[in-house]
Amino acid sequence: MSETTGLRADCTRCVGLCCVAPAFTASADFAHDKPAGRPCPRLGADSRCGIHDELRERGYPGCVVFDCFGAGQRVSQVTYPGRDWRDDPTTAAGMFAAFAVARPLHELLWYLTEAMALTPHGPLRDQLRAARDATDTLAAGTPGELASVDVDAHRGRVNPLLAAASEAARAGTGGADRRGAMLLGANLRGADLTGANLRGACLVGADLRGADLRRADVTGVDLRGADLRGADLSSTLFLHQSQLEAARGDRHTALPARLRHPGHWTGLTLTPTRRLGAPGRGRRPRR
Repeated sequence: MSETTGLRADCTRCVGLCCVAPAFTASADFAHDKPAGRPCPRLGADSRCGIHDELRERGYPGCVVFDCFGAGQRVSQVTYPGRDWRDDPTTAAGMFAAFAVARPLHELLWYLTEAMALTPHGPLRDQLRAARDATDTLAAGTPGELASVDVDAHRGRVNPLLAAASEAARAGTGGADRRGAMLLGANLRGADLTGANLRGACLVGADLRGADLRRADVTGVDLRGADLRGADLSSTLFLHQSQLEAARGDRHTALPARLRHPGHWTGLTLTPTRRLGAPGRGRRPRR
């Protein structure tokens, strides 16, 4: 599997697993309830979404920001080559179970690949590569082997290596430790978050206009509705496209070369901001 292309979702090579296997709950992210294993009513017989270009407008922003990191095509083309969940219930149950395991493993593969790119040659990089190879081996298992994988235990073994790679990449920045911080609707406009450890932080609806997030670790950060207009994310660590899709921004938002400005950012303009020396205190979003 390619270290890059194999970790990008390719819906043309998948049988719509993300539209069937998971359960949806009616919310701001999904327009209706859907139990696990039942196809979304918007899914066509060709395994394509019938409203793909209108998902946000039709009440499905959760679908827009979902990323399988390539697990969908792997299960469809490798684990169950030439088979479709529509063919029989046994195949369906097995494919959905395999996808539920392969998806978090592919997410770990993505993080490990990113960590390797950040880490110079040496013992830590060797450990990251070994962890990546072990994770890939698990993801390449048969349906029966995938069913026996303890994803949480494996993640527990991998996370310390990812944390070590993050610390090495952020060394010398003096960034604040905001791991797991509840920053819902926080006023971080113009904040200097250079090198900050934001792993697992909640930044839903946060005002990050003009903020400096260079070399900040945003692993698992919830950026739904966050305002990134004019923010500098040009060297943000572990930033992936689905986080940007969940946020707001504009053409002034600086991104790494490997990522793109989401289409729904078009037309937003930057409001001039004042650079602050430290993150502002959290506050509830205005209603």
